[in-house]
Amino acid sequence: MSVARLKKVSLIGRLSDKDDALTALQDLGVMHLVPLAPEDRHLEEVVDRNAEDAYKALRFLDVVPEPRRQVRRSDDFDVHAFVADVLKVKDALRAARDRRAFLQERIKTIAPWGEFHLPPAGALRGNLLWFYALPVKERAALAQVDLPWQIVGQDTTTLQLVVISDEEPPSDLLPVPRLHVGDRSLSRLEADLDETEIEIEAVLAERKAMTRYLDLLRADISKAETAAEMAFAQSQTRDDTSLFAIQGWVPEDRLQEVEDLSENSGLALLVEDASWDELPPTLLEQPETEQAGVDLAMFYQVPSYRGWDPTILLVASFSVFFAMIIADAGYGLILAALLLLMWKRLSATSALRSWRRLGLILAGATVAYGVMVGSYFGAPPSYTGLQRLEVLDLNDFNTMMRLSIIVGVVHIAFAQWMAFRANPRRSRFASIAWIGILIGGLMIWLSGQTGGAFLIGALIAIVGVVGLVFFTSDRPIDKPIDWAWRLFDGVKKLSGLMGMFGDVLSYMRLFALGLASASLALTFNDLAGQVMGSGSGLAILGGLLILLIGHLLNFGLALMSGVVHGLRLNYIEFYKWGLPEEGKAFRAFSRKEVQQ
Repeated sequence: MSVARLKKVSLIGRLSDKDDALTALQDLGVMHLVPLAPEDRHLEEVVDRNAEDAYKALRFLDVVPEPRRQVRRSDDFDVHAFVADVLKVKDALRAARDRRAFLQERIKTIAPWGEFHLPPAGALRGNLLWFYALPVKERAALAQVDLPWQIVGQDTTTLQLVVISDEEPPSDLLPVPRLHVGDRSLSRLEADLDETEIEIEAVLAERKAMTRYLDLLRADISKAETAAEMAFAQSQTRDDTSLFAIQGWVPEDRLQEVEDLSENSGLALLVEDASWDELPPTLLEQPETEQAGVDLAMFYQVPSYRGWDPTILLVASFSVFFAMIIADAGYGLILAALLLLMWKRLSATSALRSWRRLGLILAGATVAYGVMVGSYFGAPPSYTGLQRLEVLDLNDFNTMMRLSIIVGVVHIAFAQWMAFRANPRRSRFASIAWIGILIGGLMIWLSGQTGGAFLIGALIAIVGVVGLVFFTSDRPIDKPIDWAWRLFDGVKKLSGLMGMFGDVLSYMRLFALGLASASLALTFNDLAGQVMGSGSGLAILGGLLILLIGHLLNFGLALMSGVVHGLRLNYIEFYKWGLPEEGKAFRAFSRKEVQQ
């Protein structure tokens, strides 16, 4: 449950054995490739690692309504040839639609002029006709035109104007730009449009016919991904007249497998540690049950290889924030019920099962916090046992504000503590100084600026500020001038105090959004109660509809706020102080399709 330690591995072998070696390495699936090919390759020589063509073909066919009856089995189905054919149809459809749009626009432009044919070349002794659609209100502009012109038609708003000139008139000749009418008549354009429509219908029919292979494409698309991975790996090696070399990062616990491969394949092997100026990719080692947490941890920013794994803490804090924002046990039960309805669907893969587990954690935390604040679809509990569990009052603004700030201080302080543990340099003690500033400032605020707690908090905060000044910099201290520069760096770092203060205040959104959710639920309850107060059947039905629609709307808004703001406090405030350095994700060169 940490960032995996990696080794840089280089493999060298005979060029004739390259394909077999790469296939074996792909089957092993443990190496993140490092490019050894020359960097001055042309753009067309850069290989796409993803099976983009296959996914383009799948998206192109998947949106077709009412696809054909599926071919379940076909021994001669070639996914690569099929993808190429689909993309040809896709390009043909796009070209035909572009041509149709052009023809429609051209017909719209020249329709007011009627059916006409341009004179043959040379008929006007080198002059050409230039067409304008001049608004009637701009007719006075014709007095300034020093070229021959003629009004050939008009309607209530526009004059059809032709100017004669041997070259294109200046753009400011008239207050409107000239029209592009082309050299084809209106009837010819309409005939071309009919032909294009027929072509589009034929292409759409061919596209629909191809949908009969959608299931086979979905099943075999992993083969296209594997082929794309192999093509990418082929482009990353350095090849000589008789030798090839490939390099990459391998987890320490999988190194033995690479050593066995090199011995069995007759490849030379070189294993190195990461140098101080190298930044290996980041691989978070977590069990399959935590895959959802890993996905969340890598979504906004990939932690640095020399950082730490935020997965467990991210899941825990996100669950707390999510629960505080929704702040209703009833909504937590709805979330749990939705998970139960989708239980089997979410058990198809280990990744889905991890997301299901995360959903259960979120639902459980929401129910627990909702019980603590005594909110059940916006209503207080009537059962005495549940009333005893109500330890927080959302309407007690002072208490809820203090709770939100305390949560923020603890969260950011924990980020600083983890940064301290992951940083091997002297500047690590600046993180401890920040923790002192946070705790001291919190004690000052909670004490009301009086009493012993205030004095202790002030002392801790002052020590934190001094520590921040002296331990921020990693500059050497060989010369007296170095101390001056270190102090300068520390004083400059004090500008971050306002940023820290603002980040702590950001956690006030936990209280504000929770209160908004509870208030909106209570409002819908009161409104429904007023409607049902008359006791008539229609009033009761209307009140029930208000309850249903109102709580569904509030649940959706609360769910959205819980996800967006619950993750935001982790990605922005927490990552800023705990994971300031960004890395790159570990991506193994591996086989994608499932082996039968």
